[in-house]
Amino acid sequence: MRNLKSLSIVLLVLFSFFKGNAQTSKIDVSKSSIHWIGKKITGEHEGSIKFKDGNLVFKDKKVAGGSFTVDMTTLSNDDQTGTSKQKLEGHLKSEDFFSTASYTTSTLVFKSIASKGNNTYLITGDLTIKGISNSIQFDLVVVGKNKATASLTINRTKYDIKYGSGSYFDDLGDKTIYDDFELNVVLVY
Repeated sequence: MRNLKSLSIVLLVLFSFFKGNAQTSKIDVSKSSIHWIGKKITGEHEGSIKFKDGNLVFKDKKVAGGSFTVDMTTLSNDDQTGTSKQKLEGHLKSEDFFSTASYTTSTLVFKSIASKGNNTYLITGDLTIKGISNSIQFDLVVVGKNKATASLTINRTKYDIKYGSGSYFDDLGDKTIYDDFELNVVLVY
């Protein structure tokens, strides 16, 4: 019994030590950004989405975790104005695409992190869009003391967003929308 008690105390001290080394840095949602690009045969559109919240976890000054929530209702088109802008934003928020009335947020949770050197990390995480989670990999680059950047390529069809996809519909011709879309992310914490 005495050995079990001693082992418990040692484990508690070790756990407290390792936990004490981790630092959680909350992102500044007003300074952090997500820029999206969606492409089709005849061109492309771009816009932004805002973070609801998020944080990066550091251990010994290295990225050790992260989780983020995006407010899908803020999805906007930045390359058009007036009626065209409103029409595209409405369509992107509709059931054909992101169903933002039903799925107001999307999330990303880091699952594993591998250092690639030079403040670059290979992140494997679970991305959830429209209630559907899939594993995704991307590089995260820490820039200075309070900034990180990432570029992600996401296959929208894995999240049941099939509108205009040549992978699911024949004879779309020049109305085909590519399955992959890009996200360029800046995190300020």
